[in-house]
Amino acid sequence: MGVFIIAELSANHNGNLQIAKDTIKAIAETGANAVKVQTYKPQSLTLNLNTGFFSPRTEGLWAGKTPWELYTMGSLPYDWHKELQELSESLGLVFFSTPFDIEAVDFLENLNIPLYKIASFEITDIPLIEYVASKNKPIILSTGIATVDDISAAIDACYKMGNRDVTLLKCTSNYPALIQDANLLTIPNMIEKFNVKVGLSDHTMGSILPIMSVAMGAKVIEKHVVLNRANGGVDSAFSMEPNEFKEMVNQIRLAEQALGEVNYEISEKDSLRRRSLFVVNDIVEGEIFTLENIKSIRPGYGLHPAKLTEVLGRKAKVSLKKGEPLKLENIV
Repeated sequence: MGVFIIAELSANHNGNLQIAKDTIKAIAETGANAVKVQTYKPQSLTLNLNTGFFSPRTEGLWAGKTPWELYTMGSLPYDWHKELQELSESLGLVFFSTPFDIEAVDFLENLNIPLYKIASFEITDIPLIEYVASKNKPIILSTGIATVDDISAAIDACYKMGNRDVTLLKCTSNYPALIQDANLLTIPNMIEKFNVKVGLSDHTMGSILPIMSVAMGAKVIEKHVVLNRANGGVDSAFSMEPNEFKEMVNQIRLAEQALGEVNYEISEKDSLRRRSLFVVNDIVEGEIFTLENIKSIRPGYGLHPAKLTEVLGRKAKVSLKKGEPLKLENIV
């Protein structure tokens, strides 16, 4: 299977089931492999307070919103999940989710979703990771705010539960993220260091980072999708519209074709396009080969150019015409 491309619905449903369904239908037309949602209630993530650590945000996309308000706006109602799952699967999309607490995992297990993702901010929640891993389904770990030790601990938690189907996502947890903060060279390092599949969860605008990451070994790509950025919404500012997502998918598939495989072989046709030794002036039988009558030129029908020094000073076995490829049987 090629690169697994995930369209993240996230909060781009704007609290409207029909928007969520229309977005999934549009995703199905892009060539994506999967649609991912997030399964939580506000209390899964925060407290309903308006002071201290839970005060309204003062900057960024969500300035003025308390965490409770933000997560209330962004949450996908539990009673939408099954309908959206059935729609996704009917359209050939894998439907899965990011759970944010044990309750969400149990709920998703009842839907029999095929894999799970752990969000960047939850990578230190080892009990949650262990519980998800215990379900023995593929698990994707986003690493946006993780240290090497955090990543190792999360992987170890999965392995402890007997689950070795782990994928890491390189991620920059800014919304939107800047290209200069991507540090894509981390991807091959992650592959080597952790010996697992690695992908990219991207919050930049555009598709250059996903395409580049595929060239660097990424096996999973995740991007947010919104039906129409003009409609606004919690995550709309850093989400792709369906036509943009489709173009990204097409470019990723071309990048995969370009990668091909490690191959130093050349075809017979290509070998004949290279240089070889040719007669460049008429030669009579018995004449000595010199730099005046033989030369390395294209195409490759004569002796290998490396044979030139061996041939010089030897005699022609037969008469040769200008333009003939020099063969071993022509030489005394």
